Amino acid sequence: MTHVFLAPHPDDVALSCGGLVATLRELGQNVTIITVFSGAGNVAGLTGYQREALGFGNKAIWPAGEAFNRADIRADWPTDEHPGATPPWAATTDRLNATQEDADAAAKRFWQRSSWYRRASIRNKALAGQPLIDNVPTQGAVMTDGIMEAAAAGDVMARRRIEDERFAYFAEASVVFLDLPDAVFRGYEGDEQLLGKVREDDLDVTAILRREIARLEPQQVYVPLAIGNHVDHQLVRNAGISLLAEGRKWVMPGPDYAGRVQFYEDFPYAWWGNFDAIGDLPADALTGIPADLALVPEFADISDTLERKITGITLYESQIDRLFGSTLEMADAVRGNGQKIGALGGVNGSAERYWAARRA
Repeated sequence: MTHVFLAPHPDDVALSCGGLVATLRELGQNVTIITVFSGAGNVAGLTGYQREALGFGNKAIWPAGEAFNRADIRADWPTDEHPGATPPWAATTDRLNATQEDADAAAKRFWQRSSWYRRASIRNKALAGQPLIDNVPTQGAVMTDGIMEAAAAGDVMARRRIEDERFAYFAEASVVFLDLPDAVFRGYEGDEQLLGKVREDDLDVTAILRREIARLEPQQVYVPLAIGNHVDHQLVRNAGISLLAEGRKWVMPGPDYAGRVQFYEDFPYAWWGNFDAIGDLPADALTGIPADLALVPEFADISDTLERKITGITLYESQIDRLFGSTLEMADAVRGNGQKIGALGGVNGSAERYWAARRA
């Protein structure tokens, strides 16, 4: 089962959904994070407010998945280096080819039909020009010279992207960067604008998110409620609402997102604003949700993964002091919010709350 989490910025999924992500991975579920506004702009032209708001082409980064490095393991089938080393138990060619087809199919399912996928070679050989072992920069966090130099030079988005990649590696999730520019690079200035209404001429991210979600074929999609009203969070939330409003198409049938889309509560905004129920959102926040759908609260028990969530958040070093003041204060806030939500949901411990779109 595949779960796709939409993150307006690097750190949003770790902050709001880190407990559920850890639980899903423990259950063997596939998790993909789509980070929407991860692109850079002209930093030199930013005001002091915009720099503070930051805290400092599309590409998918996948986690390393092999349990061991096979470079020094002898193959069970003759190779160019050992042409006469056929073991007595070697299978016939037709059986090996059938096994190879099964291995490729399993590998493709595992990588969730991404724009590329790793081949599974039962003969311990590179296939189609792809390396045999995980020694390429698309495995784990990508510490390329360009990204590292940009981060060292003060490129705030490069630093935040590295933190997002580290979290994905830590959480055993995949992350897709859409590289759209953050709101401050689109001219939003001051709290009144950044936490106000989305401009009519601003980006519409619905089409690109619909494409990426459909490509990943998820069973569940998690969208921010935009508690706190940040314009980037509103844009991603509105894209989720648009998916619900589309319904199932009769020509080239696509998925019916009712029952698949869940809205998560944006932390720490929900904690700061003492968010209790959907009615605490602005009156027009959920305009566009079909009348036959209702948002129903569901509680994820994260008692066993709470500390792992906290550890994951610490990977976003650029944001800790700006948001919380210190790591200790962050941990206290995460634990306090988890206990509050747990009490609301009757969970004997800590919880995260999600609002599922269900048919009324």
